[in-house]
Amino acid sequence: MRELTQLVPDWNVLVKLEPEELAGKLLFVLRKHRAIDGKYHLGNLMREFWLPTAPHHHPYDSSNDHGLIDLAIAEAWAYLEAQGLLIPSPEDGEHGWRVLSRRARRFESESEFARYSVARLLPKEVLHSSIAEKVWMAFMRGEFEIAAFQAMRAVEVAVRGAAGYGNEKFGVPMMRDAFSPGKGPLADVGADAGEQVARMEIFAGAIGISSRP
Repeated sequence: MRELTQLVPDWNVLVKLEPEELAGKLLFVLRKHRAIDGKYHLGNLMREFWLPTAPHHHPYDSSNDHGLIDLAIAEAWAYLEAQGLLIPSPEDGEHGWRVLSRRARRFESESEFARYSVARLLPKEVLHSSIAEKVWMAFMRGEFEIAAFQAMRAVEVAVRGAAGYGNEKFGVPMMRDAFSPGKGPLADVGADAGEQVARMEIFAGAIGISSRP
């Protein structure tokens, strides 16, 4: 557990990390730690964490608030639990013992963990059913550019169909035609001219960016 001080030598930095940021570091410390029968207990780990190592001082001895450090580590631990990465031990989980889940054991690096944490910010249910499966799976794998491309391709198809266009219409020109203020088949004639222009630029800009290599 003391390895955490090597990854974050300055305790001032540690307490400023968000729980998910510190959780990524904690996870890989746990994976390298010699667990008791593959199990971990936060209380035991924290007692071990603060043990002095003679003749050296503890790396965080300059801190006058050990409770704040303990809280930051506990929050990171709770984050791992909430994500199903630290789960109750089947034998004695009721006593606080935890084991690494199968997913936790598959992470190869902190960067992979970070991509996973970001992906969890996009619940599948907020996506339209026509794009949810492809886009969400790409997002979960950390393939953000692919997810955006797939989403905008679906938007392009939907706009083409709603506007009554054939396959010869596509990309930015199609978006500008479809939402052209006052005359496009998808223009909101009930909105003022400025709003119509803004909507046209949003769709054209989004499809243009997603089409870039």
